[in-house]
Amino acid sequence: MLVAPEFIAYASRQIIRKLHPMWTECSNLDLAAAQIANTIEDDLRSEETLNEEVREILEQYETVMQKEGVSYMEMFRRIKRKLVVERKLVLASGRESGDKMKLSRDKILDLSHKVIVELKRSRDVRIRKDPNDVRLEIVKHLTEIFQLEEKVDSAARDKVRSLKRGVVEGAEEWDILHRRYYAEELKRFGIDLGK
Repeated sequence: MLVAPEFIAYASRQIIRKLHPMWTECSNLDLAAAQIANTIEDDLRSEETLNEEVREILEQYETVMQKEGVSYMEMFRRIKRKLVVERKLVLASGRESGDKMKLSRDKILDLSHKVIVELKRSRDVRIRKDPNDVRLEIVKHLTEIFQLEEKVDSAARDKVRSLKRGVVEGAEEWDILHRRYYAEELKRFGIDLGK
């Protein structure tokens, strides 16, 4: 997943804590945080599902693409763009539009709408102010939290790249080292995923 589920759970707990009690009243903070985390995870998982679907489509046309000399990545982008428009999805990454964040501003706005809908449905949460004001507060906190996560991830990636033995990204060793350095960077930034 684009963002680790543990970090999504952490971000959700932080959002609920910042919203309660001024913006919302929660009878069960942990349950409300879990609802937010599920909403964000489900949404981010939908893009992964879309990528898998595009890969399956491309497998069917692999020989045709080879005969015509069409690039796999170009066809992947074209098909994905078409499906995104058809399904009215907001992509998580803004990298295609030049945004360096994992979650684009549009994606954070989209998530804020989905989170506020989920909070309105919840029996454990009562929104105390205008829902749009609460949503904007969610945008602010999501942006701050995911900018921090981006710094942590970037620092961890830089540490792995700086190793003299030249670990290849995507290899099992890269993943293990990235997780270790990611955890170290979280501690350095004062983030405890358990809280």
